[in-house]
Amino acid sequence: MTLQAWLLLLEGAWTTLWICAIAIAIGVVAGLGIALLRMARVPFLDQLLVLYVSLARATPLVTLVLFIFLTAPTMGIGMDRTTAAILALTLNTAAFNAEIWRAAFISFSREQKEAALACGMTNAVFFRRIMLPQMITSSLPGLVNEMSFLIKGSPAIAVIGIVDLTRVTNRISAVTYDPLPPILAAAVLYMLMIGVLLKLQAIAEKKANRLAM
Repeated sequence: MTLQAWLLLLEGAWTTLWICAIAIAIGVVAGLGIALLRMARVPFLDQLLVLYVSLARATPLVTLVLFIFLTAPTMGIGMDRTTAAILALTLNTAAFNAEIWRAAFISFSREQKEAALACGMTNAVFFRRIMLPQMITSSLPGLVNEMSFLIKGSPAIAVIGIVDLTRVTNRISAVTYDPLPPILAAAVLYMLMIGVLLKLQAIAEKKANRLAM
């Protein structure tokens, strides 16, 4: 491939990376918030959140992207392609993250909370100093796994015109009539993104284990 083709692929990879990074950052925090609200068992709100999580997890990502991009203008909401792509990815990953966080809540030992409260800790201090760090450690593999799935599913945003890595690959293939080199190059770039995630996970887990000793 030519240097220009490689530069286009790197530009597409950067677009994929920063859009996914924003969706991941918001999705992890939003997922935690959803899990907390669900554990609060507020009747009507809990039913709405269950419906959202179920629909978001069951809807194909490409369908969600198209739905948000096409329906937002009909509702009087001005939304460009990039915003629609970020919103769709965020809604998708937040639903999956919510279930990962909720599983960590359910599996948490109640004895630790009882002991902390007996020592005079408030619920807020207990959650911040004891519960949340343990939840992050136990949820980390699942959260990173969901992040990697989001990156691998991100080509769905190309259907609304986002020039991501996959769309650039298709354009190069259409011009050169030789799809194999750009496809292989794109595969390597996707693997590098996910490889960095897995490396960061390993570093975080080692640090957590050292702190726990």
